[in-house]
Amino acid sequence: MLVKKYVDMLQQKSVIRTLSEFATARGKEIGYENVFDYSLGNPSVAVPEEFNETCITLLREMEPMQLHGYSQSLGIPEVRQKVAESLNRRFSMNYKADHIFMASGAAGALSHAFRLVAQEGDEIITFAPFFPEYNPYVNLTGAQLKVVPPRTEDFQINFEAFEEMITEKTKAVLVNTPNNPSGIVYSEETLKKLAKILEEKSKEYGDTIYLISDEPYREIIFDQQKAPYVSHYYDHTISCYSFSKSLSIPGERIGYVAVNPSCKDAEKMIVMCGQISRGIGHNCPASLIQLAVAENLDRTADLGVYETNMNLLYDELKSLGFTCVRPGGTFYIFPKALEEDAAAFCDKALKYDLILVPADSFGCPGYFRMAYCIDTDKVKRSLPALRKFVETEYPNR
Repeated sequence: MLVKKYVDMLQQKSVIRTLSEFATARGKEIGYENVFDYSLGNPSVAVPEEFNETCITLLREMEPMQLHGYSQSLGIPEVRQKVAESLNRRFSMNYKADHIFMASGAAGALSHAFRLVAQEGDEIITFAPFFPEYNPYVNLTGAQLKVVPPRTEDFQINFEAFEEMITEKTKAVLVNTPNNPSGIVYSEETLKKLAKILEEKSKEYGDTIYLISDEPYREIIFDQQKAPYVSHYYDHTISCYSFSKSLSIPGERIGYVAVNPSCKDAEKMIVMCGQISRGIGHNCPASLIQLAVAENLDRTADLGVYETNMNLLYDELKSLGFTCVRPGGTFYIFPKALEEDAAAFCDKALKYDLILVPADSFGCPGYFRMAYCIDTDKVKRSLPALRKFVETEYPNR
């Protein structure tokens, strides 16, 4: 007999993927350039040429067995060392290679982080709006994901509700800043307050509550700001990173876990990641890609297009009467729908070839997400369609 929980998941297909597939099918009918697809967060800017050149050089010059063979279970040592040095240089930390585990993207990093600190019957808390895949990521470990309702005026943390949800079962708190789907960057004030609460509750329960920081959008920041580095504010932080967005290489599936050196048993936790890999079949990212990112750690793709796209959409949405908190980063914007049922709102938008994602599964009913990682020209061409949709379907807004 097939395992029921996975059979049941077949009926719970991601709304994002469903809409993306609809957009692809519609594109075959009218040309994809005429479908304004804001469904999928797939980076749209070019990979840095230096990254491509690094790969070519490695392929031409490196000994094949070293380049294409298995790496060590925790990742290639010199790659881990270079990651540590980059983090120290950029964020004034004191990581060593022993605090770094190479993983298959942020999803792979999170899979290890959850299993480091939580097991059957434990709870992990996160904050709405949140990435819907956190549900299977956490719940399939045997732990349970608990979601704090959103503070919709600015999408910073709803601390009153958060403190009510913490119990002796809470083993970790999961944050995502810059945030998917809101685009909000948690402020230093927010992170300091969060750290204070975690310190107090850890002391109260006599057990460490860990902070797991999901950081794939860390480099996509607007208005020449810098995102606060979460691990600065709380010793027991496990940072989970992906190069998918910063270097525009999502298909290469490369990232890492970085455990704060001040965290008790930090080095042991990294060694434990190697054992966790044995249970989930992770078994090291590609050696070629580990080596390639190690030579491009302080480099990014040309990410400025995302801020350009955000400003175009934000200005248009506000002019049309939408309630919308201005994003501080990522390539998402998160307006409130013009009717209570966001799914119905997004369904009406399909008639105008606008592919928008209702936010019920993000823990924030009544809102919708737009992933604007598309060509700026297409964003501009989508604005008349957006205006026609609103003026036709909601003339009395």
